[in-house]
Amino acid sequence: MNLKKILIAVDNSTCSEKAAKTGYEVAKTFGAEVALVNIIEPVPANINPDLTLAPVFLEAYDNSEENSNILLRELESKYSLGIKTTYLSVIDSAAHGIINQSDEWGSDLIVIGTYGRTGLYHFLMGSVAEHVARKSACPVLIIPNKYEEKTE
Repeated sequence: MNLKKILIAVDNSTCSEKAAKTGYEVAKTFGAEVALVNIIEPVPANINPDLTLAPVFLEAYDNSEENSNILLRELESKYSLGIKTTYLSVIDSAAHGIINQSDEWGSDLIVIGTYGRTGLYHFLMGSVAEHVARKSACPVLIIPNKYEEKTE
């Protein structure tokens, strides 16, 4: 396996932290560079009576983009092990955005965490990780939320 570019999909969750940690460890093993991607899910726009978009949308996006960059910087400083990291932050639905960013950046591997939900919630909401695994052009490493590293 020739891994030179590893995309790690993150949000603000513990399963995402586990994915970041594992993704950077894989990158170190293969001498790969990393892109951290955080998808900003679109906020439904409010329409004013005069049929213009409310400025609250742009304000919400600016705030979300700033929070996304803070998250990416924190994860890089915590787990990067000095590995070159690119930040990718876009407005899109989660699975679609991850796949598009992976294709554009030219990933050799996507690392993503999963909450491991089952039952009705999983049936209704689906799984971003599963969707990415089905639609991705490159291999996907899914890190379960229950995953704990073995310590010797």
